[in-house]
Amino acid sequence: MAIRMLIVDDEPLAREKLRGFLEKEADIEIVGECRDGREALETIEREKPDLVFLDVQMPEMDGFEVLENLEPQLLPTVIFVTAYDQYALKAFDVHAVDYLLKPFDRKRFGAALDRARSDLDRQQVGDVKRQLLELLQDVEARRSKYPARLVIKTSGRVVFLKVDEIDWVDAAGNYVRLHSGTDSHMLRETMGKLEERLDPEKFLRIHRSTIVNIECIRELQQQFHGDYLVVLKNGQRLTLSRSYRDRIQDLLNRSI
Repeated sequence: MAIRMLIVDDEPLAREKLRGFLEKEADIEIVGECRDGREALETIEREKPDLVFLDVQMPEMDGFEVLENLEPQLLPTVIFVTAYDQYALKAFDVHAVDYLLKPFDRKRFGAALDRARSDLDRQQVGDVKRQLLELLQDVEARRSKYPARLVIKTSGRVVFLKVDEIDWVDAAGNYVRLHSGTDSHMLRETMGKLEERLDPEKFLRIHRSTIVNIECIRELQQQFHGDYLVVLKNGQRLTLSRSYRDRIQDLLNRSI
């Protein structure tokens, strides 16, 4: 019996790479490719694949949210694909769930696929589903630590600002200034306290007075003596101080 396989990744090149590897496997039947989480959810419910290569970082609905929205009996065997989610890597290891860290090669891909074959051949699907459910519970517990929005009281009004809409933050005396698109909001908070409230996989402190949303970074420009300028997608240029250089280096090591 062929293993019915689904590819889920928002990057066309990543889907092409996986498809190229899988087309060389005689026992694999590719039942579809999905570009985002919502499409993946619909396809899994319709096609009921045996195995899914599932990207973790996708806009709107990430890989974890796809699985959280499935009925437990529909959970397939999953090989997660991730670029830099350090929490996810630790969680995958703890719960014995396999993953591919981008960029991966044919050898690492083959090892993950062989492990999935072994699980399916040994009828260990029940164990695999239990491991996935435990992983999702772990992820949900972690997410609850960080607020989805900040409540900002100013000038007789209350603003509910989604954390994901914050581009960057800078210090302003006893306040922090939250930059979101063309708007900015003042919040009475210290940089240290705000940093503790923000998900470290989404926000990076690059200076004692600056925090940046990782998704908003367009490029890093290396300067003299190994310093960097952090350039955001909106054109904003921020300085990376030397004392925070290791954090950027860690980001570079985790990126594709």
